[in-house]
Amino acid sequence: EPKMAARMAAARAVRAFAASTPAALGRRAFSTGDPVLKVEQLNGVRTLIYNDPRRLNAWTAKLMHCLRDELTQSAADAEVKAVALTGTDPYYCAGVDLGAMVSKPMWPSALHTLLVAQNTALFAMFLDFPKPLFVGVNGPAIGAAVTSATLGEGVVASEKATFHTPFHALGLVPEGCSSVNFARIMGEQNAQRMLGAEGWKPTAKEAAKAGLVDKAVAHDELRAELQAMAEAWVAAKKPKRLPAPRLLQEDK
Repeated sequence: EPKMAARMAAARAVRAFAASTPAALGRRAFSTGDPVLKVEQLNGVRTLIYNDPRRLNAWTAKLMHCLRDELTQSAADAEVKAVALTGTDPYYCAGVDLGAMVSKPMWPSALHTLLVAQNTALFAMFLDFPKPLFVGVNGPAIGAAVTSATLGEGVVASEKATFHTPFHALGLVPEGCSSVNFARIMGEQNAQRMLGAEGWKPTAKEAAKAGLVDKAVAHDELRAELQAMAEAWVAAKKPKRLPAPRLLQEDK
């Protein structure tokens, strides 16, 4: 009985997270105090800034809902030509905050179901976004924050950035398409260095040399370089590097 109740509670949480719309979630519900996601816009580029430095800008359910809300609005807004992501110093993003995502104890099978749904929803936000998407890594990036960054059109890294994907050390399967995408963008050897037993954590310069990021810059130049990269891409009318699955289906 308790086990079944826990599974049913997890299933309800999964359905609520995966099926809820941004309108139903309502950004106003998350507007108390400093917003966990700041929004700026310049020359058609909307910049979304992870703003929860106390949690190292880790993805909580609150931040993920706000991010999905803003991406949905940006996709529908004709004045938004591209979106850029960055963080409030000192971290870019510490990845998914499991403690904040799971509100109460549950059976391992129910937890697995919940995490699969949350991971799917998280990466779908990046894969399904129909406009150019850029990332400015202002500091350390960990786990899903690294893998998701490679799903956009370009990455600029501050000299203070590092990139850590500790899946092997944690006994986890690489996520966010990284088992395929890392090898595609920086070769099998570098991909295995990051995802395998070595657990390589490249600096910004090392990541740029390997091909994980497009450019490493001085910390105080990051925002300007991020803005310039996005504006140049839009001006050149370049297509997305990874077409959204929805767009591929429409082309058939």
